[in-house]
Amino acid sequence: QVQLVESGGGLVQAGGSLRLSCLVSGSILRINAMEWYRHAPEKQREFGAGITSGGSTNYADSVKGRFTISRDNAKNTAYLQMNSLKPEDTAVYYCKAKLLPHNINVEAAYWGQGTQVTVSS
Repeated sequence: QVQLVESGGGLVQAGGSLRLSCLVSGSILRINAMEWYRHAPEKQREFGAGITSGGSTNYADSVKGRFTISRDNAKNTAYLQMNSLKPEDTAVYYCKAKLLPHNINVEAAYWGQGTQVTVSS
């Protein structure tokens, strides 16, 4: 059974930093892309950042230059370093992994349960 667990959320003042982690566990053949999304109150869930298995990254315009996504393939973990945080970054942050489970040779998307990030002004 594949499981994604996010951690690192919390309360921070505007201008501060947080680092989120997403650990993927279970019987996995290969992890392809890993992505971070966020869902703010009364808004739709939106893409934040993504990274391929080869390390190529892309970002939403709203976080570009402030957030950095990375991954440690040996640890099946993705990270999101968030700097210069703003109150509008307040949201539940979700990790998504596109991967091949060990006994199913078809790529599927898995989501974590989310971690709350609150930025005070």
